[in-house]
Amino acid sequence: MTDAQDTAADHPLRTPGGGPPDDVVPAPIPLLEPREGIPPVVADDEALAAVVEAFAAGRGPVAVDAERASGYRYGQRAYLVQLRREGAGSALIDPVGCPDLSALGAAIGDAEWVLHAATQDLPCLREIGMSPARLFDTELAGRLAGFARVGLGAMVENVLGYALEKGHSAVDWSTRPLPEPWLRYAALDVELLVDLRDALEEELERQGKLEWARQEFSAIVAAPPAPPRKDPWRRTSGMHKVRRRRQMAVVRELWTARDRVAQRRDVSPGKVLGDGAIIEAALSMPANAGALAALPGFGARMGRRQLEQWQAAIDRARAVPESELPQPGQPLTGPPPPRAWADKDPVAAARLTAARTAVTELAERLTMPQENLITPDTVRRLCWEPPKNPTPETVAEALAAHGARPWQVEQVTPVLVTALSSAA
Repeated sequence: MTDAQDTAADHPLRTPGGGPPDDVVPAPIPLLEPREGIPPVVADDEALAAVVEAFAAGRGPVAVDAERASGYRYGQRAYLVQLRREGAGSALIDPVGCPDLSALGAAIGDAEWVLHAATQDLPCLREIGMSPARLFDTELAGRLAGFARVGLGAMVENVLGYALEKGHSAVDWSTRPLPEPWLRYAALDVELLVDLRDALEEELERQGKLEWARQEFSAIVAAPPAPPRKDPWRRTSGMHKVRRRRQMAVVRELWTARDRVAQRRDVSPGKVLGDGAIIEAALSMPANAGALAALPGFGARMGRRQLEQWQAAIDRARAVPESELPQPGQPLTGPPPPRAWADKDPVAAARLTAARTAVTELAERLTMPQENLITPDTVRRLCWEPPKNPTPETVAEALAAHGARPWQVEQVTPVLVTALSSAA
């Protein structure tokens, strides 16, 4: 067994369940306190310039976090940015008052940025001019190291022995002024992030996985922005109930109308009109605003003008020519859904079953989630169109072509070669 194959029971920082052993009475966990108090919110150019100067002169990695207003505002823009660096202390920056943070991004551009769940925060940070050249993702590091719970609070508690304040993660961060308890919560999110990074780096090194993590972090930095979703209206909750193409057109028209209103008012689309109401209207196809008002989600509190706005969208869907109605399902860009494999290609289905079993067993030996070992989509694509001769060389080449990192190729190629060969 290699260092990277330590079992969960051998892990020095946790147990398989993420807590202390059953026969150990846990000591009270101290609540984390800000070392220098809560910093003032930076909301003007003069204060921002002072922060830029301080962080440029700081030392070592920079802890970075961002707060959005998901569920309250349209889009995923940042409403608060938190940073901490040795020699600079902590900073809380209001991107509403300081919408361009490119000078700050440049000041710390050569440093390693430490984020928790980096892929969630990087898009909104890039919108305001902040983009790292190097990063360390503490959530992803925790996954690779095999931690059972990888939320920031759980990681700080299990690894560093401190409890983070809870209760403000889902608040409306677009609120102004931000209440002091929220600012305290935000400041604490970066208080020990570099300490957590250092402990996780040591643990990954102990397990022989540090180079794996570095490859993952580099891939995050190099990844291009996600392209816009095709037909995003198809993701309306409850869409599986809608079977007819004309009803699908109603969903499309209502979703589009709602999105325009939400964007104009800068509110979450769900606060304009719920997904459930859209589906009810599509299934019922009301003939007029009066009939629409009787449906769930279009109640008495909705004004006549709003009802007419939604009814107009339904009427537009009624008028769509038959040839322009949406088709059921989305065009496939890869293999069919696995549930259809047994009928379409029983041999491919056997390959997929063998490959999934092999990947699951290997992930368990390496104590990490199997989706971090290799993405399920990569396994499906390999099994649907495998190399004609599944040798270590051809399988490795196919995995790399699907975007697998070198460490992933090295780990999974042997077991996938065996799985493909046995299924054949």
